[in-house]
Amino acid sequence: MGAYETQGFKMDNTGRRIVVDPVTRIEGHMRCEVNLDSNNVIRNAVSTGTMWRGLEVILKGRDPRDAWAFVERICGVCTGCHALTSVRAVEDALGIRIPKNAHLIREIMAKTLQVHDHAVHFYHLHALDWVDVVSALKADPKKTSELQTLVSPQHPLSAAGYFRDIQNRLKKFVESGQLGPFMNGYWGSKAYVLPPEANLMAVTHYLEALDLQKEWVKVHTIFGGKNPHPNYLVGGVPCAINIDGDGAAGAPINMERLNFVQARIQEMIDFNNNVYVPDVLAIGTLYKQAGWLYGGGLAATNVMDYGTYEKVPYDTSTQQLPGGAILGGDWSKILPVDPRDPEQVQEFVPHSWYKYADETKGLHPWDGVTEPNYELGKATKGTRTNIQEIDESAKYSWIKSPRWRGHAMEVGPLSRYILGYAHALQGNKNSLRVKEQIESSAAAINSGIPKALGLPETQFTAKQLLPTTIGRTLARALESQYCAEMMMDDYHALVANIKAGDRATANVEKWDPSTWPKEAKGVGTVAAPRGALGHWIRIKDGRIENYQCVVPTTWNGSPRDNKGQIGAFEASLMNTPMANPEQPLEILRTLHSFDPCLACSTHVMSPDGAELAHVKVR
Repeated sequence: MGAYETQGFKMDNTGRRIVVDPVTRIEGHMRCEVNLDSNNVIRNAVSTGTMWRGLEVILKGRDPRDAWAFVERICGVCTGCHALTSVRAVEDALGIRIPKNAHLIREIMAKTLQVHDHAVHFYHLHALDWVDVVSALKADPKKTSELQTLVSPQHPLSAAGYFRDIQNRLKKFVESGQLGPFMNGYWGSKAYVLPPEANLMAVTHYLEALDLQKEWVKVHTIFGGKNPHPNYLVGGVPCAINIDGDGAAGAPINMERLNFVQARIQEMIDFNNNVYVPDVLAIGTLYKQAGWLYGGGLAATNVMDYGTYEKVPYDTSTQQLPGGAILGGDWSKILPVDPRDPEQVQEFVPHSWYKYADETKGLHPWDGVTEPNYELGKATKGTRTNIQEIDESAKYSWIKSPRWRGHAMEVGPLSRYILGYAHALQGNKNSLRVKEQIESSAAAINSGIPKALGLPETQFTAKQLLPTTIGRTLARALESQYCAEMMMDDYHALVANIKAGDRATANVEKWDPSTWPKEAKGVGTVAAPRGALGHWIRIKDGRIENYQCVVPTTWNGSPRDNKGQIGAFEASLMNTPMANPEQPLEILRTLHSFDPCLACSTHVMSPDGAELAHVKVR
C-alpha cells in the first residue's frame, strides 16, 4: 500500500513491521501490527479482532424478555451494562416506562459498575504500562511515604512502615520466581519514567484496590442477586422492597441492606478522592514532564456519546454527562446524536470478516446483518490458522466498522469528558462538575504537583492534555469520582422515595405478549465503562426478528472503512516513538488506555493452547 494520508495522518506501511499477538491484559483476543520509520516512530497501525461473536445469531427467534440474560454473557468484566442496554431496547420497542425506584436502582448499579470497572482497569490492567514493579524494590519507603503525603494528604495509609511491609512482601514475591500477574512485563524498559518511590506507591495501591473492588460489587448482589451477571427485568428491577423487613420472603431490600450500600458508596468516594485520582494525576504529571504526550488519535478530532445519567427518567435535558458528537476538533460545535436515525449510525464491513449483499454501503443496526466471511488477502503472510502479517488492504478483523454520519469516532470516558467540558463551555449547568474536575486536574498537573515535587511548572490547556493517552486514563478516574458522587445522590433519592411510601420496582402492565404490537423496534443505550453502547432490536409476532449490538470496542477497534478511514485504536498509535521496538510498551500503554473488550466486539472462544504473548520484529 505504501504511503498515503487519511484523517490528517500520514500513513506508511513500508517500514519495519512489529507484530503483537495477542495483546494481553484485555478482555478477549486482539492483534496489533505497526510499521516503524528509521527513527522507530509508528507510521502505520493495524488493529485486528481475532474472535467472532455469535450472540446476534443466537438471539434470533427468542423471547425479547430473555434477551438481557443472553447478551449479558457477552462479557464478564463490564458486567450488567449489556443487560441494562437490552432491557432498555425492549422497553423502548414496547413503550414501557419504569418506576422511579427502578430508575434509581439501575443508576446505582450502573455507576457501581463504572467505579469498579475503572478502578480494576487502571490498577490491575493498565497501571503496569506506567509502573515498573521490580523498580519498587529499590524505593526508600520513607520517601514513598513523603510522596504519598504530597499527592494525597488525606489517605490514612501513608506511614513509612506500611510501605516497607508492602516492599518486603513484593520482594519475597519476586525472589520466589513466581511473578503471577507480573509475568511477561518489560521491567527495566527505558519507556518507564517513574522513580522507584512512585512505583512502590502505585504497587501498594494495586493491592489496596484488589481488596476493595470485591466489596463494591456486593451492591450488585443486593439489587441484582449476584455478580457477575446480576439479574435485570424488562419493566424495572427484580427486587422487592420491604423497608422494615429482615430480608426474608423474597423482599431483600430493607434498611440494613440500604445502609450497607451507603457504606460501600462512601468507600468508593474515599478511594477515588484519596487514591485513584491522585495516583493518575501524579503518574500523568511525571510522564508529561518526560514529554510523553502521545496517543490522542481521534480524540483530538472526532468524539461521540449518546449521553447518560438522567436525573429525571426519560428527560435527556437532565443528563449529567450530555451526549453529542464533535467533528474536526471543533469543541464549540456539538452535533446532536440520534441512534434511531438510519443516516447517523451505520456499520461497514469492507475490511471485516463479514458479508453484506453490497459492501460499498453501511447498514443501520436495525437492518444489520451478521454473516461471517473469513477470507485473507493475497498479501497476507502465513496461513489461515497462523497469520504472520495481515494484509490490511483486504479483510483483516472480526470487528465491523461503525461510523457516525460516515466519520470514524472515538468513544469512551475521554469522549464523554470532552463533550461534557464542551457543553459546560456553552453554558450547560449539568456539566459544571465535569468542567471543575478537568480544570482542577489541569492545574494539578501543570503546577500543583510539579511545584510540590520541585519540578518545572507548565501551561498546558485542557484541549492539549485531554486528547492523549494520559488524558484518556485521567478521564476514567474522573468519571469514577463523579459516578461515586452521583451515586450518593441517587441513594438518598431512593431512600426518600421509599420513605414517602413508594415501593414499586417494576411496571408489568405490558409483560404479556398479547399486549404487544405485531411488529416493533427499539434501541437502548448505556454509557458503558469503555464508551457508547447501543443495542437495536426488531420484534415480530412476539419474537426477536433481528438483534444487533454496537459496542464501544466496535467503535474504537474498527478496521478501515470504504474511505480508508482508520479506527480509534489505529489512529491513537500514529506518530508514537518507541524506546525499544523489542519491548512494545508504548503500543500496549496506549491500547490499554481504551481498555479494549474484544469479547464484547467479537466474542468466540479461543482454541486451547493459544500463546499468552507473542512479539515478532522484522
